[in-house]
Amino acid sequence: MNFTKLQGSGNDFVLVEADEAQRDWSKLAIAICDRHFGVGADGLLLVFPSGVADLKMRVFDPDGSEAETCGNGLICLAEYALKRELVGAATQQISAETISGVRNIEIQGTGSQGNIGNSRVGMGEPKFKASDIPVAIEAGRELVDIKSMMSYPVTVKDTELHLNLISMGNPHAVYFWQHPVADFPLAQLGPKVENLPIFPERVNFEVARVVNQKQIEARVWERGVGETLACGSGACAITVAAQLHGYTGNEVDIKLPGGVLQVAWDGVGEVFLSGPAEIIFDGEWLDEIIKTD
Repeated sequence: MNFTKLQGSGNDFVLVEADEAQRDWSKLAIAICDRHFGVGADGLLLVFPSGVADLKMRVFDPDGSEAETCGNGLICLAEYALKRELVGAATQQISAETISGVRNIEIQGTGSQGNIGNSRVGMGEPKFKASDIPVAIEAGRELVDIKSMMSYPVTVKDTELHLNLISMGNPHAVYFWQHPVADFPLAQLGPKVENLPIFPERVNFEVARVVNQKQIEARVWERGVGETLACGSGACAITVAAQLHGYTGNEVDIKLPGGVLQVAWDGVGEVFLSGPAEIIFDGEWLDEIIKTD
């Protein structure tokens, strides 16, 4: 099986052009994403033909679970699709079918070494209903307004966290901290928040510090992955929460350990994510372990 390794702001993926053969993709994700015995990645991207978009993308995390969407994965998909001519060379916009809906990716110019530079992804509208996130909140807490999902208190290892609960097609819990995010005990608290009983499908956890009206620094604990160098949907969730609290304006740079992602939201409609991607290398994987009878 041929594969391609890509990264966007340090968020790295193994991409496979999938065929119609029956394979155990969860098992492949566990094996190929392993950083010691596999290729190593934050996720497995599968590219299929689509009947409703230019391409179809599925994402499997290193624990074998399937994610609903992935912002940096979509940016990497655009880089791959243009470089490998899955779409026309002059294409300025690519549509991708995901579990959470069709997402449009705008190509924003050519970067260094022939890479496409930044791409801008329409990530859909944020959702705040408990059933959309999903979160099993206390009886009587779910209201019809957005504020019911902002600053929701939980206690983790004797630490009270006020979480901002948002769906960007996948579940997010954003915590704003007043200190440098490098000092936050993410390795200890991240898995605890991810697996809180109130999150029936687990949750992506972001800790963020507002630097100024246009910049936020953040770290991310991704559901099914652990800490990653960047997270596109997480950057979107952070921006939405910050704007609803009045911390920032409509456009924000999210500074993550792997790089900077740009997010724009008008406070009403779709959230837009911009960032870079590059192909790192191509390889071959012995696929006997993933064939099914």
